[in-house]
Amino acid sequence: MEVNTCKVHSVQVGNSYTCDTFEMKAALKAEQNCISCVRFEASDCANPKKAAPSMSCNHWAPKNASA
Repeated sequence: MEVNTCKVHSVQVGNSYTCDTFEMKAALKAEQNCISCVRFEASDCANPKKAAPSMSCNHWAPKNASA
């Protein structure tokens, strides 16, 4: 397992380490809709006959996604 050091908290972190001292800012992201989805009008769209601008989907994937 590779171990790295968190530069914010000066602790060793790894693949299974979860930090409990972060701040999360909850916010709705309006850009998560069919237009910003990489699957929009593509063959792997989950709902091709229903997909439309401003529509949200639980199969949404960002256009700038990288693996």
